[in-house]
Amino acid sequence: MLTRRFLIVVTITIFLTSLAAAEVKSIVVASTTSTEDSGLFSYLLPIFKQQTGIDVRVVAQGTGQALDTARRGDADVVFVHAKQAEEKFMLEGFGVKRYPVMHNDFVLIGPENDPAGAKGKDILTALQTIKNKAAPFISRGDRSGTHLAEIGLWKDAGIDIGSNKAHWYKEIGQGMGAALNIASASRAYVLSDRGTWLAFKNRGDLAILVEGERRLFNQYGVMLVNPARNPHVKADLGQQFINWLVSSEGQSAIAAYKVGGEQLFYPNANDPNA
Repeated sequence: MLTRRFLIVVTITIFLTSLAAAEVKSIVVASTTSTEDSGLFSYLLPIFKQQTGIDVRVVAQGTGQALDTARRGDADVVFVHAKQAEEKFMLEGFGVKRYPVMHNDFVLIGPENDPAGAKGKDILTALQTIKNKAAPFISRGDRSGTHLAEIGLWKDAGIDIGSNKAHWYKEIGQGMGAALNIASASRAYVLSDRGTWLAFKNRGDLAILVEGERRLFNQYGVMLVNPARNPHVKADLGQQFINWLVSSEGQSAIAAYKVGGEQLFYPNANDPNA
């Protein structure tokens, strides 16, 4: 009888230990809606799990919100696209090291018939034209990398959008997919990352109007949340994810992700200036 009880106890112990081990092999990544909405994570994460056994749960938010999530210690890794905000996060001591991962670009989207006449102009002139024509413009308004880039472009165009929020400029406080949906429904202009635009299905009569300009460059970086600030961070597993993203294998997987035959992201982990 004792032997049987001992075996039962051993079996339960092994079972609970295996459950605990399975729970440990998971991390939380705070990231942008663009990496989620573009389908990149749906493509990458199964490859990563197959190779490492590590589950990745993504919390998709605007970059500002994702960095705040990481500051609170509610994520192990943060993967975003606003270099200035990322560098501030590092200076505050919340991250261990910033790694460049990949880039794409922003594009100005609007009605194909372009009622404001913004098409083909450089991005600053296009924004000035939209403002002067009071053409409807949808802003994410969510402190995301795209929103921060948009605000910077208005500023570079000499427009203080903070004091010029007339009826034509609408902040929605939502992600890129929602912004594109609203722009499609209201035939408005919107700044989008190219990856989400290429994966977006509900385009209506929207089209790319301005693209390929230096100011529209969009860099992504990844950082391990500092376990010295948040001791519960799964540093080893999080670093494994980062190491894979910047490895030749991870970079090749990023380059291989395409929608409709078009590449969405361009790996550049080896670029020291990215």
